[in-house]
Amino acid sequence: MKQKRRITIHQVADEANVSRQTVSRVINNRPDVAPETRRRVLEVIERLGYQPSAIARSLIQQRSYTIGIVTAGLKYIGPSRTLNGITKMAEEMGYGLLLKELHGFKTNNVDPLLQWFLSRQVDGIIWAVPEVGENRDWLKDQLPDLPVPLIFLTMRLQEGLSIVSVDNYLGGRMATEHLIEQGKRNIGHLSGPLDWWEARQRKKGWLDALRDADMEAGDECSSEGNWSSRSGEKAFRQLLGQYPNMDAVFVGNDQMALSVIQIACQDGIKIPDELAIVGFDGIPDSAYYWPPLTTVNQDQYRLGFTAVQTLVETIEAWQQGETDLEPKTVIIEPELSIRESTVSTNQPD
Repeated sequence: MKQKRRITIHQVADEANVSRQTVSRVINNRPDVAPETRRRVLEVIERLGYQPSAIARSLIQQRSYTIGIVTAGLKYIGPSRTLNGITKMAEEMGYGLLLKELHGFKTNNVDPLLQWFLSRQVDGIIWAVPEVGENRDWLKDQLPDLPVPLIFLTMRLQEGLSIVSVDNYLGGRMATEHLIEQGKRNIGHLSGPLDWWEARQRKKGWLDALRDADMEAGDECSSEGNWSSRSGEKAFRQLLGQYPNMDAVFVGNDQMALSVIQIACQDGIKIPDELAIVGFDGIPDSAYYWPPLTTVNQDQYRLGFTAVQTLVETIEAWQQGETDLEPKTVIIEPELSIRESTVSTNQPD
């Protein structure tokens, strides 16, 4: 089949009866074009299906239309879903991606990584690595020397940093308050690794909700996993041993929570009558276990989506010379998906 010929800027100019320079100004949204001329050029562009060359556009505007992404690794469900959102929005906004995986969360030598991105002339960077230990503080020291904007994902709010994050503390409170509303009085917590800021925030939400309700929240009421299903099994066994009166548990992520459901069923514990269970993440699998898992849905796809929007807005401002903008903070509120792991229903035959 004969390949369709690519429409050129010259054809658009001829059809709209304007110069090639005028078409270029319309494409780049320059203000020095009469409204009627702009309307006519845009109509021709749409009718002919003209697509400006990304290479030509970057040369004209001295931009690469490329975003650098530093990720925690795709073995984790959360970062994978966040990257899906980043990819979708970047494509919609006309940006390509350069991806680097940070294998050690606690590394304090990120300069080679930043220089790698800068050597490839990225327009901005999204730092999608969990806040573990002091890894954000090391990076923060290098920000004043960066010639491009950088957005952090999922970290504590800090002055001078642009951050897009889920409210993990609120999610922990929501989960615990829901269990209290179900009449549960001995609510344990199986946390993620507590050197992760997200895990600490979720635990604090659990702790504060219990204290506000004048309920028990001693050391014996919690145990710690590392986000994996296997660690969830071990930490749940530990929690059962040290907190035998537990009638509900808020688990720091869905992967560990699903292993808690499995162990509880194996041990003959009736869910939710004898043990109600809430997870955190909202992964698709959480709806397909029995009983389906009540979970705090943090919408990591939306997190990635919003990060790109926020970064591109900043890039556009920098292109106009506004490099002294106030850092942007966007906090996404999670939602509680209530299912049968906390609300009584008939078990299947």
